[in-house]
Amino acid sequence: MFIPGEIISIATFPGTIVHEFAHVVFCKLRKVEILEVVYFQVGNPSGYVIHEETKDFNTTFLISMGPFFVNTLLCLLICLPAYMPISYFDLSQPLSYFLMWLGVSIGMSAIPSNQDANQIYAQAKEEVKKTNLLAIVSFPIIGIIYIFNFLRFFWADLFYGVAIGVGIPSLIFS
Repeated sequence: MFIPGEIISIATFPGTIVHEFAHVVFCKLRKVEILEVVYFQVGNPSGYVIHEETKDFNTTFLISMGPFFVNTLLCLLICLPAYMPISYFDLSQPLSYFLMWLGVSIGMSAIPSNQDANQIYAQAKEEVKKTNLLAIVSFPIIGIIYIFNFLRFFWADLFYGVAIGVGIPSLIFS
């Protein structure tokens, strides 16, 4: 089923906001100057952070991968307590469904963009020559990011959000 990207971005705007916020947090933690931030807009891209160029590979990796860690964790932390009344106690409360939507929408935006992967790749090529273990490990991660972003057309982002927000709680509360 084809749904225009603008409708998806509006329906999942909390995920975009958290994704960009995660980039900002890691920029601040690594003392990287932020030049421009758009937390959400209707269009492509639905949000972005422009920051000064980073020379340190670890900083580049953290800023680029920050949304993966933050969005995934928030998705789980929001959905876990919301899932229990629905599944375990069989209570259908609007707040629980709202929190499930919020958590899954945040989880859907966890995967870094191809631009984030490009930034990691550009520095990893040089760092791998220095036998930087993180750079070596980043190559398969970069490949997974590219594949995942290609599969967004087939709703891979939704499947990821549901797997984290519904799948993990269902395993815990089974």
